[in-house]
Amino acid sequence: MTILESIPRALAILLVAAQLACGAPGSEPAPAEGPGSDSPSASLQGTPGGRLVAALRAEPGTLNPVLAADRPAQTLRYLTHSDLIHINRETQLTEPALAESWSVSEDGTLYTLRLRRGVFFSDGEPFDADDVVFTFEVYLDPEVASPNRSLLIVHGEPVRLEKIDAHTVTLRLAGPYAAGERLFDSIAMLPEHLLAAPYAGGTLSDEWKISTPSDRFAGLGPFQPSVYRSGESLTLKRNPHYWRRDSQGRQLPYLDELVLRFAPSEDAEAIRFQSGEIDILSDISAGNFVALAASATSAELSLRDLGPGLAYNFLFFNLNELAGDDLPAVAARQEWFRQLEFRRAVSEVVDRDAITRLVYQGLARPLGGPVPEGNRLWRNTALEAPARSVESARARLRAAGFTLGADGTLRDPRGAPVRFSIVTNSSNRQRVEIAAIVQEDLRALGIEVQVVPIGFQSLVQRLLETHDYDACILGLGGGDVDPNSESTVWLSSGSRHLWAPAQESPVTSWEATVDELMTRQLTEIDAAARKRQYDQVQQILAEQLPLVYLVSPNVLAGAHRDLGNFRPTILEPSALWNVHELFWTPSRKKP
Repeated sequence: MTILESIPRALAILLVAAQLACGAPGSEPAPAEGPGSDSPSASLQGTPGGRLVAALRAEPGTLNPVLAADRPAQTLRYLTHSDLIHINRETQLTEPALAESWSVSEDGTLYTLRLRRGVFFSDGEPFDADDVVFTFEVYLDPEVASPNRSLLIVHGEPVRLEKIDAHTVTLRLAGPYAAGERLFDSIAMLPEHLLAAPYAGGTLSDEWKISTPSDRFAGLGPFQPSVYRSGESLTLKRNPHYWRRDSQGRQLPYLDELVLRFAPSEDAEAIRFQSGEIDILSDISAGNFVALAASATSAELSLRDLGPGLAYNFLFFNLNELAGDDLPAVAARQEWFRQLEFRRAVSEVVDRDAITRLVYQGLARPLGGPVPEGNRLWRNTALEAPARSVESARARLRAAGFTLGADGTLRDPRGAPVRFSIVTNSSNRQRVEIAAIVQEDLRALGIEVQVVPIGFQSLVQRLLETHDYDACILGLGGGDVDPNSESTVWLSSGSRHLWAPAQESPVTSWEATVDELMTRQLTEIDAAARKRQYDQVQQILAEQLPLVYLVSPNVLAGAHRDLGNFRPTILEPSALWNVHELFWTPSRKKP
């Protein structure tokens, strides 16, 4: 039988509490309940041992948390590393991690963090303040180009770390920072003893590739890399020095091994899950979720529909400044993409209700802006998903000088037929299906579209490096409810400002306005003022449409029924956020 669970009733209260906790000058959370213990939770006492098999949609691009940009690499960072102050994915509140306690100055600019004693990396070397200072130095180095660097720039200045003693550090901000403690969650602590030399030599980006031998790796997470099989799987083994313990003082994690299988498709992933080859799934597709619930083996499964999440799917066009004679064909088509009325016409002709119904079988929500319904605290509720209107879209194109030929082909003011391609990642069937619907919708305007599904790593390279694409369908979100988690997307200098990433200065006036509002709201302590500023950001993004927002899928997860402490959340990694406390009940202990 399918187990349906909605987002907890108290979520809105928790989100408000999280917001207030983010910038409370002079506050000091109580230390954890003992060396390495978790904050209170509903977790059950587990049975040690066994192996859990999970799935990844693609191979991670790196084991290096500083450079983790793709979703599989970010999941791997979560499994193999730890942070100073952690966002509990279930409560959405901050909690002690490698910093057992901290205090904040009255003006909100100085954090004093007291580190846990007796913590060791997976290779047995001790963790102390030197590792913390080294970690922030690496993340802040512009030459390293970490995707998370912009999170550590406050009031235009990088945060400053200072070692007080072996177990105390201070972090000073140039001004108040509304996200407060939440910024630490994305910064994985690094082993200075292993990475100082390659960092000094300028070769840090070559360290910790997915095939790196386990004896050259050290992390503070519950697992560490063990065996990599190209195109097949990555096996993680239990970190014997992991710092967390359960309430009875037993060292975590309970599991001995975590196997991450690279699934060639969502269907293959679901089939393996149903057959028992895979034990736990995040982001089950709606079609497979419905099929699994109706299957003969559904009694062996625990399936969860958490309702709207934080992820959002969208279409966007290539608006990069292409230098010289690079990609002349793409540059020619950019003349269409840069026109706001063209983007608005595309948005109006896309049938979001059809995408929700056909691709997600109703387990999704149409979008009118960049913040989905799952984010109840920050969503601008005035932004409704636009109803499809072919006539309005045609009128916009006519006003912009486009004409519809006798052959039904849309032509630009120079008479050139409007044709372009949409790339998306082939491993995500929903996005391929969305692309097909968009392709059909645009045909109603006389626009010919070619859908090009490609491998995820190739897609990332095109988007962020070569810029060899016309348009793309992709998805983002799920990291945190706070706007801080989206700053690398909306800031023009951000590495995930996908339509034209890492701008030296804003190309458009509206991007400059978004930069100003994002900077202000990230440093605004007054919660109501911050909400108004982020509402304005959403309004501008909905009007300018750098992304054509499509739908936000429900968060769907599943595990075999005998997996203890399975409590998926809307925050990523949804099903594996508490991997350290997952265990097999005695009735089905895994080998």
